[in-house]
Amino acid sequence: MSAAYEDRLRAFVGREIHPLRPGQDPVNVPMIRHWVEAMEDDNPIHLDEEAARATGRDGVVAPASMAQAWVMRGYAATTAAEGGGGPADELTDLLAEGGYTSVVATDSEFEFHRELVPGDHVAVREVVESISPEKATALGTGRFITSLRTYHDQDGEVVAVQRWRLLRFRPKAKPQEPEERSEADAAERPEERASRPQPAINRDNAFWFEAAREHRLLIQRCAACRTLRHPPGPCCPECGSFEWDTVRASGDAHVYSFVVNHHPRHPAFDYPLIVAVVELAEGTRLITNLVGVSPEEVEIDMPVVLDWVDADPELSLPVFRPVAQEGH
Repeated sequence: MSAAYEDRLRAFVGREIHPLRPGQDPVNVPMIRHWVEAMEDDNPIHLDEEAARATGRDGVVAPASMAQAWVMRGYAATTAAEGGGGPADELTDLLAEGGYTSVVATDSEFEFHRELVPGDHVAVREVVESISPEKATALGTGRFITSLRTYHDQDGEVVAVQRWRLLRFRPKAKPQEPEERSEADAAERPEERASRPQPAINRDNAFWFEAAREHRLLIQRCAACRTLRHPPGPCCPECGSFEWDTVRASGDAHVYSFVVNHHPRHPAFDYPLIVAVVELAEGTRLITNLVGVSPEEVEIDMPVVLDWVDADPELSLPVFRPVAQEGH
């Protein structure tokens, strides 16, 4: 990229791309009810006034993770705002000019200042915090766009801050398939396997992937109430403690549920692809792939055992195979 283009990108750092905009509706109990039911969050402080007051609160409070939901707009409002020529559209157009036409969200970090209660009316303001230099990723060459979203209540007080990161990238060109290829050519020039999609690694789950590289399957455990949990997270969903340690899984499990994926296909995988939820002997569940077995042979409650796939030098992931094939 030219120096002039880089300067134009850098000019967006520190710039407000969304001025303070209130959500369409105030915090309300019906939406809280929908959220906690969908998330299977049975903490009574979100719906039971008496239980909330017993904890010293004035009444029910919204789940902290709903902060972003209160300012989301419906489909019609979102599409009506697109292409309005504001700073956000200007940045999108500038990135498209550089060939960064595809986008994927990579991570989000929240800092909560106070709990939201029914009647609060949340508004959000967004400022570009940083734009990275070009980086090569498994998806394609791109730039990470980090913005800071500040959430305010109806009195202008800050209730939460969110650091939101997107990857804007140039999609990799698909290789042209030759019309014919002799057996001799195939032997001399074997096709390289496509890279497996890379997971989003953050401060909460980095320990898990580091252990996986050593072929150790860890389960996060609350240091206060000893409850095991997966996927990893900063806070115990049972008691709210932020203190945790880990235990090493035995590797024994059974199939809790599964699907057989046929489409869309990714060149890093073999198809049909068996995607399963396995329940570990320790009690937590894990989304994984089943190997060494055909889709017709898979059954619910089938015993399976841990194996590993080394996708690349930096990424190893747990997979499971039928117990009868252990060691094969």
